[in-house]
Amino acid sequence: MTALHAPEAAAFDYAKLAADLERLLRLRSFPFAMKLYEDRSEMEAIPRIRRPKAVHTLDQVVAQASRLGWTVGVTSDDLVGAQCRAVVGLGNAKDPKWTSGAHMVNVWFSTPDDAREHQAAMHCVPDGKYDALAVAPLAAGRLDPPDIALFYATPGAMMYFINGLQWAGYKKFDWGVVGESACADSWGRALTRREPSLSIPCFAERRYGGVLDDEMLMALPPEQLSKAIVGMEALAKNGFRYPFAQYGIQNDVRDGMARSYPDRAKK
Repeated sequence: MTALHAPEAAAFDYAKLAADLERLLRLRSFPFAMKLYEDRSEMEAIPRIRRPKAVHTLDQVVAQASRLGWTVGVTSDDLVGAQCRAVVGLGNAKDPKWTSGAHMVNVWFSTPDDAREHQAAMHCVPDGKYDALAVAPLAAGRLDPPDIALFYATPGAMMYFINGLQWAGYKKFDWGVVGESACADSWGRALTRREPSLSIPCFAERRYGGVLDDEMLMALPPEQLSKAIVGMEALAKNGFRYPFAQYGIQNDVRDGMARSYPDRAKK
């Protein structure tokens, strides 16, 4: 088992995890899962798997799981170009041409040096090991165990989810923004580092993947979902729930603050 994969011994109630996320964060799309396969026959054996009949971006494939509830499997031939393949390590995409970023010069970056620096900054699965990838709604449990779980949510919901992760075993999270190709910040980073990875979805994700203006993407090892849910349930008992009830920008703040911090009450 490589570092990319979830522990074999882990056992999760995926339907409950998905339902808890939807309830606590008021999600508008399905939480979903992603898994890489060394042998495409393993991907093709997944129950109710769909295979693309057209060339897609990986953003579109992800959207079919998160927006339509489909289980979809792809190989490198199903994806439109090396940029999509490189992030998930399919098809030996990271050749000198890809590394140069030449295809992005005068499109996203003003000079070859800028494009090359961008490519080097991306979190990508190493080439040569994996032959296929599948995505599916998390609740379906068809990728058991998935490598990572993912969901789209508003910035407020993401902040609440992060608060849940930090409830016990506090950790400061440091995330970066690669810019275009932001899938490297989310599923690329989570697959390679096995850490919660938050991204601001890029142009391609919004144009081709149906991501809405107010949505961010979280990708993380599935075992981290339970940790965050326990934390959010604890916060809810303390009166902190999403969506956040606004207090008002001109009210005396002491009445509101006293709910959590009694020493802030009016004297």
